[in-house]
Amino acid sequence: MQAQGELFVVATPIGNLADITQRALEVLASVDWVAAEDTRHTRRLLNHYGIKAHLISLHAHNERQRGEQLLERLLQGERGALVSDAGTPLISDPGAVWIARLRQAGVRVTPIPGPSALVAALSAAGLPTDRFAFEGFLPAKSGARRQRLAALRHEPRTLVFYEAPHRLLATLADMIEIWGGAHACVVARELTKRHESFVGETLDEVLSHFQAHPDQVRGELVVLLGPVKDDGRAEGVRVERLICQLLEAGVSAKTAAGIVAETFGLPRNRVYRQVQALKSGDLLQ
Repeated sequence: MQAQGELFVVATPIGNLADITQRALEVLASVDWVAAEDTRHTRRLLNHYGIKAHLISLHAHNERQRGEQLLERLLQGERGALVSDAGTPLISDPGAVWIARLRQAGVRVTPIPGPSALVAALSAAGLPTDRFAFEGFLPAKSGARRQRLAALRHEPRTLVFYEAPHRLLATLADMIEIWGGAHACVVARELTKRHESFVGETLDEVLSHFQAHPDQVRGELVVLLGPVKDDGRAEGVRVERLICQLLEAGVSAKTAAGIVAETFGLPRNRVYRQVQALKSGDLLQ
């Protein structure tokens, strides 16, 4: 019986081509094929290191059909690698469905860790990193984007977003409406590249900077927001968040009040009044 193959999930540079591990180079040089989001982009990286590899296109539009073909090859004993255009595959990129399919089929999936814009930005932004939440790309449409941001307005962890250049100013303006201009914010741009920079300490400062320097609103952007400070209202925030979640899920006001009162050990009547106020919009913007 032929040995089953293996897929390596390989992190590649996010800008500076020197930011690749020796292990990653060895894997890319030894596998039977490399599945890439954009084969032309990956070919430039491989050529830089003199690696001749068989490249196969795998992206969101052909993942189902091409993924099944590659699964069959892995089951026959081949060894493959998965790369994205930059950074660690599957981090705010497609591919999770295919990886789950491979694991269900018994294929060994091995990560080859390395560069990630998310981690690079956190490491040098000067914001708390003991707890953070990665939100990826926000919705492109303003209404949906503001709704997503509003749901995060009490988040006690550092928040990290990826953002496209043409939406940066609008996103920052929306964030100011939710958190206020004095809220801690840093934008990391062009990480590991020649024009790498970290901009600002507050949302007001960051927005003003990019409004004054529109030429810098380009390249890869990571937006980081500091955590909401605990000013003694932490439990109240958690109570409100749970009420909103229950109401959004279609739970009745009476049932929601009972669940919240039991969860936090609060008087049911008081919680019911708060539920009614939230439901009527008196406490919601």
